[in-house]
Amino acid sequence: MEQREQRYEGKAKKVYATDDPAYYIVSYKDDATAFNGEKKGTIASKGIVNNIMSNIIFALIAEEGVPTHFVKQLSDRDTLVKAVTILPLEVIIRNVAAGSFSKRYGVDEGTPLLFPTLEFSYKNDELGDPLINDDHIMALGLATKEELNQVRSYTHKVNEVMKAFFLDKGLKLIDFKIEFGKLADGTIILADEVSPDTCRLWDVNTNEKMDKDRFRRDLGKVEETYQEVLKRVKGE
Repeated sequence: MEQREQRYEGKAKKVYATDDPAYYIVSYKDDATAFNGEKKGTIASKGIVNNIMSNIIFALIAEEGVPTHFVKQLSDRDTLVKAVTILPLEVIIRNVAAGSFSKRYGVDEGTPLLFPTLEFSYKNDELGDPLINDDHIMALGLATKEELNQVRSYTHKVNEVMKAFFLDKGLKLIDFKIEFGKLADGTIILADEVSPDTCRLWDVNTNEKMDKDRFRRDLGKVEETYQEVLKRVKGE
């Protein structure tokens, strides 16, 4: 499939059109950002880790009944995906208190939550991706009630699948952020990525942070940690 003009460039990926309007090519970058772009840097080979890991997870999730945009990995950094219109929502599941949740509600980081807690944030860099509720989403026309119900159902399923998968790899899934898109016919599918950029993962035995918090918080060994996560995900 022939790569055409660039359609979009985000913080972590570039998206290209192809000669078939039903498909895009996603190319993963090594650029790293945190705090809504206030902190910027580079993590060597991050794009390779995130691309390969996302594709493994997307394939697993699809097997469990949640449709995704993943079609075929083209190279270490590039993947063929179904063309979607991204819903302007970040969908967050929290299993354990951490990060902004801990700060917002005064809960010690590492405190298990009584049940998986779903949050929506409005995907808007200029506004700082504020938290948003169902009524706001529907009132602003960002998604319908039916679409939100589908997103919630899929997200909780993704959480169940990924918690079990990562636990088997010696990792605790603390929280994660995913995004959904709509196909031309309106079908909702999982899109974007699943990686150490978008998931908080802690080592089961040591609680060592194995994710982007190493970059956010200047914890060191960022590249090595990303490589270790990929190694575990691949079962090596």
